[in-house]
Amino acid sequence: MTETLNFFLIQIILLLAVILVHTYLGLHVIRRGIIFSDLALDQLAAFGVIVGIGLGFQGGSTISYLFSLVAVLVGSFILAFVKPRNKRIPHEAVIGITYGLALVASIMMADKFSGGSAYVTQTLSGCMLWVNWNLVIVTLMVYTLLSIFHYLYRRKFIAITEKSQKIEHENLWDLLFFATLGIIAALIVPIAGVLLAYSFLMIPAAIAALFTKRWGKGLKIGWIVGLIASFSGLLASYFFRLPYGPTLVLALGIFFIGALIMRALIPEKT
Repeated sequence: MTETLNFFLIQIILLLAVILVHTYLGLHVIRRGIIFSDLALDQLAAFGVIVGIGLGFQGGSTISYLFSLVAVLVGSFILAFVKPRNKRIPHEAVIGITYGLALVASIMMADKFSGGSAYVTQTLSGCMLWVNWNLVIVTLMVYTLLSIFHYLYRRKFIAITEKSQKIEHENLWDLLFFATLGIIAALIVPIAGVLLAYSFLMIPAAIAALFTKRWGKGLKIGWIVGLIASFSGLLASYFFRLPYGPTLVLALGIFFIGALIMRALIPEKT
């Protein structure tokens, strides 16, 4: 009984922290139209893990996280500064190519050592069942610091997202934004996997964006729906013995489909 309570407490606290932070960043990603930026950084984080394993370092170790961090920071620099001047090539093309290269590099690296394909699969689906308190505490500390940073400079990030005014050193602020996405990717991908990490960031924010353009209201909608969907997935996984990560993705997806149906039935106010 004690082990079960400990499991649920760890998962609930981790899900709470992830939904709160990822929904805010997801709103930026959606409103800026850089939909696959987080997916690219998530895959780079996975690539860093695989590189570390290939060099003999255990996944989940400090060195493994450092490899992920380096990979996502390089990716953040690319996404922030490599912006085609030719209007025929959108920024999203650079993001998509970055994701494709990261995925191919992960597969090629994994092919070089025994059991590599299993690690590729693990980076996609994650291993949230093995989360411990030390990892949760570190995640909470980093997420708290990032949240404080974004709160202090929220006007600059929102101005860039809404294109409401010209920001001095915009590329530098862009780098800081993508670096934030990269840091949370390096933290969450080894736990949740690429697919669930992307779902955490995109789906609650996408649901919120369906119903409002206001930041405060959007956050509330994303937080409430994201938490309900995540906790539903957690309970379904436990009681029906379903794989945890995929069940959470499915739960979030079902709520998104429900939101699409609701949006279609409820006339939008003008």
